[in-house]
Amino acid sequence: MPFPFDIAATDGRARTGVLKTARGEIRTPAFMPVGTAATVKALTVDQVAQTGADILLGNTYHLMLRPGPERMERLGGLHKFMRWDRPILTDSGGFQVMSLSGISKLTEEAVTFSSHIDGSKHVLTPERSIEIQADRLGADISMQLDQCVSWPAERPAAQAAMELSIRWGARSKAAFGTRETQALFGIQQGSTFEDLRRQSSEQLLEIGFDGYAIGGLAVGEGHAAMCEVLDYAPEMLPVDRPRYLMGVGKPVDLVEAVARGVDMFDCVLPTRAGRHGQAWTWDGPLNLKNARFAEDQDPLDATLNCPASSTYSKAYLHHLIRADEILGKVLLTWHNLAFYQALTAAMREAIAAGRFEAFRSDFHARHVSNSKV
Repeated sequence: MPFPFDIAATDGRARTGVLKTARGEIRTPAFMPVGTAATVKALTVDQVAQTGADILLGNTYHLMLRPGPERMERLGGLHKFMRWDRPILTDSGGFQVMSLSGISKLTEEAVTFSSHIDGSKHVLTPERSIEIQADRLGADISMQLDQCVSWPAERPAAQAAMELSIRWGARSKAAFGTRETQALFGIQQGSTFEDLRRQSSEQLLEIGFDGYAIGGLAVGEGHAAMCEVLDYAPEMLPVDRPRYLMGVGKPVDLVEAVARGVDMFDCVLPTRAGRHGQAWTWDGPLNLKNARFAEDQDPLDATLNCPASSTYSKAYLHHLIRADEILGKVLLTWHNLAFYQALTAAMREAIAAGRFEAFRSDFHARHVSNSKV
């Protein structure tokens, strides 16, 4: 593996460590803000860095459509293009192809789809996905191309998608080859079927990847069903490699996944919520559109090292959101990402101190009791 993954401490199944990449260290558990189109929506990269993020996620599907992978390479790659000098993980494009585009054909060779922007036709193979991620965008961590089925999934569909993902994983690995400064992650699939996920894991290990993701969750199954899968899915993956739960999630999802041995996360939720007037806090989510904040002079969280969290009153944020001012979306997005980074930092500290279960219990009593899971 080109990137050493050092696990510093464990507490039950929860672990904390450091993934050491050529562009810097990633402290785990880690939350990756989503930089869909070479930007974390509403923020500059300096603001994102200030929240404590060690790594961003880039979206292959969106970037291959606009501005285009070859143009991106001519402009120096994704890091230079968006002025982010820390690690970047890119998804394969598979999930967006399945969820956003008009798929015209799915075959053993490739998926052919229509752009959601202009309807133009595109073909994505495992080899092309790796070329875009690793060679054109210059991602530090690339993901294999896979097929993610929607939920609920019938067993035959889940099995077929899992088996295709394994074959595409082997092709992705062959296309990626061996690289000293870049890594490739495989993706476990199998929906909510334990035996399919075990088969997926065993075959992924035979191929051999630098890290492993748990795919096919956060697609509508709900928190309880997700946790049921996570009761067994992470432990099917190597203990000495990073485990990445794709597309997750709410703060309680992160806490429960870490309790089950997951190391890395990404989700659009904190940025999307911020643009719609919602702030995530230790006491649950707050809807800043609510009239009860109209004269609330307290900040969202005076303890966070983030100006949006500690220096602006809830009354001011309420005014900005109600007036549909751009600054309101910026400040709430900034705060939400700072909160997510504070959450992962608190989990790292709790695991290292051997008190993760106490942290988890306190979190449920304070945060979850005020939230709808």
